Amino acid sequence: MKVSQNEKSLLFSSTEIPDIFFTEYLPEANSDFLKVYFYMLFLSKYNKEIKINDLSKTLSLDFPTVQEAIKYWEEKGILIKKMDGYILSDIQEIEFSKLYSPKITTSPEDAIKTSESQYRAKAIENINTQIFQGLMSPSWYNDISLWFKKYGFDEQVMLALFKYAYDKKKLHRNYIQATANAWSQNNIKTFNDLDAYFEKQEKRNVLNNEISRKLNLGRRLTTYEEEDAIKWTENYGYSMDIIEIALKKASSNNTVKFDYIDKILTDWHTKQLNSVNEVQTYLSSLKEKDKKTKQIQKIAYEYTQSTFDNLESLYDN
Repeated sequence: MKVSQNEKSLLFSSTEIPDIFFTEYLPEANSDFLKVYFYMLFLSKYNKEIKINDLSKTLSLDFPTVQEAIKYWEEKGILIKKMDGYILSDIQEIEFSKLYSPKITTSPEDAIKTSESQYRAKAIENINTQIFQGLMSPSWYNDISLWFKKYGFDEQVMLALFKYAYDKKKLHRNYIQATANAWSQNNIKTFNDLDAYFEKQEKRNVLNNEISRKLNLGRRLTTYEEEDAIKWTENYGYSMDIIEIALKKASSNNTVKFDYIDKILTDWHTKQLNSVNEVQTYLSSLKEKDKKTKQIQKIAYEYTQSTFDNLESLYDN
């Protein structure tokens, strides 16, 4: 590949990186991809023709990693492939075009002015100061304004969305967008909705951890196992006390499988057993029925055996 810029003395020259790179690109890129970009930016000033193999050796990165890095920056529009190599795009021009392209976007100032209320404008500024230390990239203003319209979140929920991503150390668009979608699918609009959602999630986590501990799984429940647990508690309305009875029953039969546990609880639900007492009464009746069945089988066996012995005695005579 070949990149070009004006040559300068290596000793006294410097490589400039626009501030927008630190707010818009650096947080999402991994360290290896950053190494590749910085080195290519440096080489671009000296009109050097290089190969991926050269980058791999110079940067001490394996060949596939360099390929992935180049693909990553191509997708970001920073690298453009040409017949004779690559050229580096101007990051400032890229971001400028995002802000002032014909599609529905707004400048940071317009995003605040066109917000539905002063509270929303305040929320945007709070995100800027609390999450980005006052250095939020201009493109975030567009995203926040559009997310307000798309999801109908109130101001507290939008601020909570960014705090959530910040605390998870995943302050990038893909994660925030995915989280916003998840919240929206759970009908979250207000902070009270969000508070109820977190409370429900916490209850689910406690239940899942308790089930895992009771069964000595030594791991988190799988997604499918969690779906079963949600069905037992939220659809069937069963407490952990009832679920634990099913867990014990499955364990005693050496059949600690969620399919088996689910069949037990589904059977109880079908029979409208809704309390611990009802479940225990039902299980006691099964034991009594089983006991009587065994007694009948024993009597039948003894009778059959006695008849057989009598017949043998008759033939002996």
